[in-house]
Amino acid sequence: MIKMRVLKVMDTLKLCVVDLEVELNGSLRHAPTLCAMDGQYVIPLNTPDGRPILMDFKNAIKLA
Repeated sequence: MIKMRVLKVMDTLKLCVVDLEVELNGSLRHAPTLCAMDGQYVIPLNTPDGRPILMDFKNAIKLA
């Protein structure tokens, strides 16, 4: 059995689902995407086809 524990909470973010639009192969597509939001930026937590990705501020999208 694997034991896990939280060492420290580093920041507080909200989880949200956004309708994310992305250009793939020359066409625009959109899909519901799980994201973390800090009020100014939205960081996708999965790809448009549903595969999970690591949260990284390099992927952040600034809110308009």
